[in-house]
Amino acid sequence: MQEKPNVKTHLKTNLNTDLNTNDKNLTQNGSDVVAGNQEAVYPQLEDAALKVAVQFFSDELFPYLGMDEKPVAVMPTEMVHLEVKKMYEDFNFLMRDNSWLHIEFESDSITKKDLRRFREYEAVTSSTYGVDVTTVVVCSAKVKHPMSELRAGMNTYRVKIVRLRDTDADAILRNLSEKENSQISKNDLVPLVLTPLMDGDISEKERIRQGFKWLNRKYPEVAEQDLGRMQAVLYALAVKTLNSEDLEEIKEAISMTILGQMLVEDGIKIGKQEGKQEGIQEVINVLKLYVQGESPETIAKKLQIPLDEVSKILEDSTFI
Repeated sequence: MQEKPNVKTHLKTNLNTDLNTNDKNLTQNGSDVVAGNQEAVYPQLEDAALKVAVQFFSDELFPYLGMDEKPVAVMPTEMVHLEVKKMYEDFNFLMRDNSWLHIEFESDSITKKDLRRFREYEAVTSSTYGVDVTTVVVCSAKVKHPMSELRAGMNTYRVKIVRLRDTDADAILRNLSEKENSQISKNDLVPLVLTPLMDGDISEKERIRQGFKWLNRKYPEVAEQDLGRMQAVLYALAVKTLNSEDLEEIKEAISMTILGQMLVEDGIKIGKQEGKQEGIQEVINVLKLYVQGESPETIAKKLQIPLDEVSKILEDSTFI
């Protein structure tokens, strides 16, 4: 498979939350990013987190999601329509039989409007590149029977549904607890980051807490950079899934990880006279604006801090 793009670029492209809405939800505590209603504040955060997971861990996720064939390349997702209308798909992969696999992530119920949009994606992609396209929708909504077919005249359009709620998060955590560190591979850890979107008796907060505990260990077969990326995905889902009180309760688990230490260290490096806590909050604000697509120049202007300070924070944040 060809080289996968940098995670910083991917998050910058896909996390498009509203700055004005989010800013008033920032807490004074430097270890938290948001408080309040996460469902309203971060409607696209889960989508972006899942895109990162697939982008960097497709080899492990494909078999886990019931897709037997392995992709051989990541393909374009920006389709230009005849009306110069740009259509942005979540993911396209080239398969071994030269067909394309199109993946979409949906956190809400799948509607007829969604299916028409997916069908349009397929039609334009197939026409533009001369390929057969199959669409798989990874759905995290609680609805038990998501819509997968659309009747259109004499034709019936179908997508394949992968429902994350059909998976038992408890079993994933139990499987890890039964293994020694030396036996744990990336295949075991990647499903861990999706546990907040699965079913199970263990609460979402406890799944996330345990997830950070496992991702904060060292494994002979897992690179530290991959662990950092998994932490970033799990943290994004934690922000979307948990309320401010639950986030406060698990902040200690987060602070012990590579991601948490990076935020603290970068905050200290700023060297503000007002103290370490304000420095940490400044790092969080810079990263939040950056993944929303703002340029370093705009970030410096909005936060009223020097441009070289913004650049240093972004350079040090190697896997965000």
